[in-house]
Order: sequence, then structure tokens, then C-alpha cells
Amino acid sequence: MTDGAILYETAIEGGKHWSFTARRGTALTLIDDQGGANVGMLFYNPHNPLERYNAPDTLKCQHTFRLTRGHCLYSDMGRIFCSIVGDTVGWHDTVSGNANKAIVAERWGNRSYQDYKNDWTQNGHDAFLVEGGKYGLGRRDLAANVNWFSKVAATADGAMVFDPANSSAGSSFDLRFEMDTLVLLHTCPHPMNPAAEYPRKPVTLRIRKAAPVAEDDFCLNSRPENGRGFLNNEIYHLCASHQGE
Repeated sequence: MTDGAILYETAIEGGKHWSFTARRGTALTLIDDQGGANVGMLFYNPHNPLERYNAPDTLKCQHTFRLTRGHCLYSDMGRIFCSIVGDTVGWHDTVSGNANKAIVAERWGNRSYQDYKNDWTQNGHDAFLVEGGKYGLGRRDLAANVNWFSKVAATADGAMVFDPANSSAGSSFDLRFEMDTLVLLHTCPHPMNPAAEYPRKPVTLRIRKAAPVAEDDFCLNSRPENGRGFLNNEIYHLCASHQGE
């Protein structure tokens, strides 16, 4: 899965946001420190931000409603940003989107940064806008995001049900990046979280060097489409190498 020592580690408090560029061949581990965390995440090609995470393609080409080990996260150009090479959670949501300012205010009150400083109630939509703005991205660049550690299942009649006990303390997952990827993330509450108090669940983030992709790699072989996605990446990198990537 991963190779060698931790290259970087940091703790991210609940209700915060961050961004970074993950290089091809690195692995990201996220750990739910207390249980009940939610990490919203979006992916972009840093060399061409018009290429971004595509939730519908990710789900339909792998015949799934949830994300877990073996799944790959696709761009809207048929390439693979990253693969889930390890997962102790088992279910990650990629259909429910973000909470916005109105949802957070209705559920937990409107607590501004000016009045409450670090105890303010940030929302995922605005958190993505803040981080995206650092790279020239705006509202039109937002897409359907992943909600790591969160589970939303559908009942027989089509109702969506949030599971507050999906992720326990110490649960984790590992992403192996298959191409350079701009990552935007936040630790704001899931839009369906029914908690009485604004959830402030911290996570730990670790970056390592990833082990090379072998011929028997689980993610590569878990779905036929993933083999084509990896091939698309190979062609892309052959061409991109002539452009200074």
C-alpha cells in the first residue's frame, strides 16, 4: 500500500479546511481520531483545473453507490486521480454533497468568525470556495464531492438515511495518487448529520511514498473500467512529460 516512513503529518480540527497538491506516486492516509468525522474532498488537475472529479462516472463505471477499498476516483476526462488502496471504514459517501450556510445556520445556529473566532460554524460549501479561490477556482468550478467517513444508504422506498455510527475512533483509509492532483478538503459536518451540537471531529493526515502499482494490484483489477482508466493515465503521462510535468 505505502512505502517507507511518514513524510508529512498534521492534525486538522473539525470545522476547518485545507488544500495541497499531491504528487503522483504518493499516498495519503486519513484517520478519524474520535469517530464520527466527515471529510469533504474535491480533486482537480493542477496543470489543467478544468479537469476535476466526476462522481457520476466514478460510480457508474464501477457499479457502486459507495466508495471503499478497490475503487478508483475518476476525472471527467476518464483518468484516475487516485485509488483507495486501504480502508477500515467500508463506506464513504459521494452522493450527498455539502452543507451550505443556510443548512448550518438552521441546524446549529449562525456563529460568525467575527464573533466566535475558531468556534464559528463553517460550512462545507464556503470552505471549498475559500480553498479553491487560492488557485483561481470559484463557484462554477465546484462539483459533487466525496464525504469520507460518512455513510448515506438508500431504503427500499428511495429515502436517504445517514448513519452517525459509520466511522469509529481510529478508522482510516489510504489513497494512492495516480496523477498529480490538487486536493481541496474540509472537516465541516455532513449535510445530513442530525447532531444536536455542531460536530467538530478532528482527523489526522499522513503522507507517504506509495508502493508501485503491480500487475496484480487490487484497484487496477477490481473493475474492467479501472484497467482502461490506468491506461488513460499512462497515455496522459507519456504526453505530459513533454510539457514539463
